[in-house]
Amino acid sequence: MATMESLIGLVNRIQRACTVLGDYGGGDNTFSSLWEALPSVAVVGGQSSGKSSVLESIVGRDFLPRGSGIVTRRPLVLQLHKTEEGSQEYAEFLHLPRRKFTDFALVRKEIQDETDRITGKTKQISPVPIHLSIYSPNVVNLTLIDLPGLTKVAVEGQSDSIVQDIESMVRSYVEKPNSIILAISPANQDIATSDAIKLARDVDPAGDRTFGVLTKLDLMDKGTNAIDVLEGRSYRLQHPWVGVVNRSQADINKNVDMILARRKEREYFATSPDYGHLASKMGSEYLAKLLSKHLETVIRARIPSITSLINKSIDELESELDHLGRPIAVDAGAQLYTILELCRAFDRIFKEHLDGGRPGGDRIYGVFDNQLPAALRKLPFDRHLSLQNVRKVVSEADGYQPHLIAPEQGYRRLIEGALNYFRGPSEASVDAVHFVLKELVRKSIGETQELKRFPTLQAEIAGAANEALERFREDSKKTVIRLVDMESSYLTVDFFRRLPQEVEKAGNPAASANDRYTEGHFRRIGSNVSSYVGMVSETLKNTIPKAVVYCQVREAKQSLLNHFYTQIGKKEGKQLSQLLDEDPALMERRQQCAKRLELYKAARDEVDSVSWVR
Repeated sequence: MATMESLIGLVNRIQRACTVLGDYGGGDNTFSSLWEALPSVAVVGGQSSGKSSVLESIVGRDFLPRGSGIVTRRPLVLQLHKTEEGSQEYAEFLHLPRRKFTDFALVRKEIQDETDRITGKTKQISPVPIHLSIYSPNVVNLTLIDLPGLTKVAVEGQSDSIVQDIESMVRSYVEKPNSIILAISPANQDIATSDAIKLARDVDPAGDRTFGVLTKLDLMDKGTNAIDVLEGRSYRLQHPWVGVVNRSQADINKNVDMILARRKEREYFATSPDYGHLASKMGSEYLAKLLSKHLETVIRARIPSITSLINKSIDELESELDHLGRPIAVDAGAQLYTILELCRAFDRIFKEHLDGGRPGGDRIYGVFDNQLPAALRKLPFDRHLSLQNVRKVVSEADGYQPHLIAPEQGYRRLIEGALNYFRGPSEASVDAVHFVLKELVRKSIGETQELKRFPTLQAEIAGAANEALERFREDSKKTVIRLVDMESSYLTVDFFRRLPQEVEKAGNPAASANDRYTEGHFRRIGSNVSSYVGMVSETLKNTIPKAVVYCQVREAKQSLLNHFYTQIGKKEGKQLSQLLDEDPALMERRQQCAKRLELYKAARDEVDSVSWVR
């Protein structure tokens, strides 16, 4: 049957895992939320109130730095893990994850050294926490946060804002609704002046989250006692006050161990005429058990919300892992299959752009419907068929012997010269469609989510696709130029047959012969050529798009990566691995997600195993 230790140990393990993954104190919002959803105990008190001694009494070890003034200058997140009886005690720091400390004097030194690494050897403070885990059979499962002692004035070496800085830092921990406040106050001072109680009252006015601890009961003036405080008459809290007696300075100087100190504390309360009737509810051992019991109650009440947060986080992490992609297999066959699947995913998106499922393919139609007709209209036929040029071309074609009826050679030269102008718009259409296809390749690679983790393969696919598009462009250019050349190589016969008939219709052949070299004659020639060129223009306006689509668009849809597939099939395992060389940032992100997912699933299983406990 699950026990109280199971519940608290579960919370401890989840909090520990959160800190190992670097999520507490800034990082992944989900894990920060999980940390904050789990209860922990924040230890609050004025300087020299006995905070460190209380913590050491709970742990049963002398491990915290000591001295006058401000000693705790960074938050210490202390996680206690109860181990089996007879097992060795040891400590671990988050910043030294593979080192176990069995000498707790070295733990004290490392806390001091790690503090100095951030704050320097000064009296300044830092909000960056130190994370320490202690594994021992002599502790209860708890997470305690030792915070810098509250102070009223700045001393030499501290900034003027130190008082407010410390209070703001402490408040940031105790304001959280899941924070349990352990308010430490010395018994030899008036409780009304207690810094810890004053702050606790501000953030927890009902006292639901506050546990009051009185230290230094043995140092009170003779004839005085703290019964009114301990019995809740001076200041009432929802939870009982606990008195503790820490080691004296003489005991510390003599290195009196914590086991003996605990025994002396029990004897003090048992034999005290003032506190003997409260002895069973006094002392650091009782305080640890009280906190542990309260944690159990709080955790059990929070289980539904914790379970909901964990399940939500698991869904989000699994979705992200699907987005990032699963790890790649190591054998060549599986790697080849993966590469081909990625290529097909890209090819599918590319075709969707062309077919209208995604934007971009409509730009190809724009080339045929707007750019090509506009380019054809701008061709310089007016200059080519001007009266002066027609006369010049016809006269040069006649040579020394003028034409008799229709200047056939002149017509041919004028038409061939005009048709040559169609080469430019034809090639421009090919280039425009090529540019659109290249842009769609780039967009498709960017939109293929599965490819984002493989920059090398992205580059290879882009290179192979662009090489294929270049081949298609060359074929397309040859085809459209061939269309233009076909129009030049064989002129439509009916056009020429119509010319003698027009002479006969003139009615007077002699007059026509006389008019053969007049301005009107050359104008008719220019007009006839213009009509023929217009007919060819309409033909090419329809056939050029057909050729471009056939040679470029159709080929891109059907065989864009065919050559690439052939080359991939010849590669060996090492070369395939290089293509699947992932972005290091993505690999690291996947590893983090996998670790977090493993943590959450383990946490869910543990929560499920204890959630039925009453």
